[in-house]
Amino acid sequence: MIIVKSVSDMQKRAEDWRKEGKTVALVPTMGFLHEGHLSLMREGRSRADILVTSIFVNPTQFGPNEDLDQYPRDFEGDEAKCRTEGVDAIYYPPIEEMYPEGYQTYVIVEEVSQGLCGAGRPVHFRGVATVCAKLFNAVRPHMAIFGEKDYQQLLVVRRMVADLDMDIEILGMPTVREDDGLAMSSRNKYLSAEERSRAKVLYASLIAARKALEYGERDPRRVEAVVTEKLKDAEPCEVEYAEVRDAETLAKIDKIERPAVVAIAVKFGQTRLIDNITLKG
Repeated sequence: MIIVKSVSDMQKRAEDWRKEGKTVALVPTMGFLHEGHLSLMREGRSRADILVTSIFVNPTQFGPNEDLDQYPRDFEGDEAKCRTEGVDAIYYPPIEEMYPEGYQTYVIVEEVSQGLCGAGRPVHFRGVATVCAKLFNAVRPHMAIFGEKDYQQLLVVRRMVADLDMDIEILGMPTVREDDGLAMSSRNKYLSAEERSRAKVLYASLIAARKALEYGERDPRRVEAVVTEKLKDAEPCEVEYAEVRDAETLAKIDKIERPAVVAIAVKFGQTRLIDNITLKG
């Protein structure tokens, strides 16, 4: 396994792999790897000749009062996990390599980035789209693999790739969960033991939404009310949103007639957790 820190070195290696006829899979991460990330690596390992994992805590997707400085980092542990999963290269650029002095270009995906996380984090998806475009230009992957936990992020990246004619397959993989259903996230480490116990209600609220659909409910507002009511079991907490949206466009809908996604964001103290579940319609 190699560790690559410069754009030019990464591009040169990617070009060599492609000339050799090898397929390249990329798993973009911000590090502090957990089983969710590792499951994406295994998928990439099974699909491609070369597996690259990027580790970069991207400052442009954090707002002024968010947790950039506190975001957990453990490169030594991440490196060991990558070796275990058969990663061929870790792309680990410093901030000044990704955003050199004078940097001023950003990618904005207009519609799918609106609402949900985009409402409370107005610069977030601009940063996500920009860093993904830069990672894709450096690694030149045939495919990039993301977790469905960050559902809006996944759709933002898919829209960008389609709109900008990038020849990359974007794969979304199922959310990996703890035994009690809590979605695995690097931010879970921020939770106190008591908050961690209450956080399991997030998944329970999504299951309640699915059951409501199974019982015949098709009104998205009523499904949202079921979720919100269940989330009361997690109090004290702050429900930032609990919404039903179209699963492909994230547009608001009046009736659940096709695949939809139930997405939630809840804060326990200063820790913001997101989750979602797809409804078949």
